[in-house]
Parts: sequence; structure tokens; C-alpha cells
Amino acid sequence: MHDHAQTHDHHHDHHHHEIDHELAHRNPAEFWDDVYGGDAGDVMWSGNPNGTVEVELADLEGGRALDIGCGEGADALWLAQRGWEVTAVDVSAVAIERAKLAAVAAGMADAVTWRVANVLIDPPDAAAYDLVLMMYPAFHHPVTAETIRTIVGAVAPGGTLLVVHHVVDPDAAAEHGFDPSEFVSVAEIAEALAGSDFTIAAHETRSRPNPPPDSHHADDEVLRLIRSA
Repeated sequence: MHDHAQTHDHHHDHHHHEIDHELAHRNPAEFWDDVYGGDAGDVMWSGNPNGTVEVELADLEGGRALDIGCGEGADALWLAQRGWEVTAVDVSAVAIERAKLAAVAAGMADAVTWRVANVLIDPPDAAAYDLVLMMYPAFHHPVTAETIRTIVGAVAPGGTLLVVHHVVDPDAAAEHGFDPSEFVSVAEIAEALAGSDFTIAAHETRSRPNPPPDSHHADDEVLRLIRSA
């Protein structure tokens, strides 16, 4: 999805003003359109899939996949190339327009179904996907455990949920006006699913494979769960 601390650096470099983090709570669509700069022609990320996605999902057979917070679409396109039928959702219309442009450029114009939506308000269909991917989800509190369970309820029986966040230094984040505790953490997602029909296959900190050269984040917190068949 989105990475607030890294986004802040990138955005500040390119647009020379501070991000209004409070806007993330009041109007997340406007916030993320602002982060992405409001111009679909100017890409923000590398265009490459996240290394953690490649490592964690390489062993899965293709099926129906949902990428929540897809950003500019690199992970969704990688899944589509591997035979997945992908629906990719982001709250930012600018991000989705860039994802569509990237798909066309890759010769994959019709490979992914792109949607602009806020899943906290408009949750995905229940039990509809063999894989639900949430890379760096940016859900601003207040978010209830029930809402989290509704969103991840999109995973079909026997399916996989992969949630990944950067390990963020709170002090470094605070220097950029960003408080990680304002957003739903990986641990909170795991806690919301405790005692449910999801089994934790992995929950650990791992070094990022092939991080972008300008990244400030060396480690990811990875949560992978399997829903009972």
C-alpha cells in the first residue's frame, strides 16, 4: 500500500511542502492524491514489485487475488504475470490512474481490474479471493477489530492473507511529523484475528529483499496467515 515515513521524504523532496498528516484521518483520498502529487503522469515508485512480495508469494499457485492499497500497481502486475486474476484497489484515484498507465506500458492493459475505493467504508466481497495482499497498509485510527475482520474476510477458505509493514523507528518518524501509532499496525491485525479461522503461518521481522537504493527501511514486519478450508 503506502509507506508514510518514506512517502513523506519523497513528497517533501519533490513538492517542497509538508504533508498534512491530519488529512489522512479527515479525508484519506485527498491525502493520498496529495502524496502522489495530483499528476498521473509522474510516477513515484520504482515500478518494480516489492521484494517481500516476490519472496513470500513465489510458492503460491495462481487464483483470485486482491491487492488492497495497490499504489501504482507493481505488485498487482507481478501477480497477474504469474497467472493470478487480480483486483487491485486504492483510495487514491491518482495512484490508480498511474497503475493503469503502467499496465498499458507493460502490455497488460486488461490484466488487472483496478478500483478506486476506501475498503474501511466499502469492504471487498467476503470469501472471494485466494490471496489478499496488504503491503504497508495505511489505515488511520480509529479502526475497530470488527472492521479489520470484515476486510480480511475477503480471503476465501484455504486462502492466504499477507500483511507487510516496514519496521519504522518512531523517533525518525516523529521528525517528519508522522506517528506510527495513529495507524493500524501488523500486530493489531494479528490480534484482531486471534481465535478466528485464520492460522498464523509466519509473523516475524525480516530483512527486505532488494530494497530501493534510496529507502530508509531495511526491515519488514511480515504477517502471513492461512484461512481454514
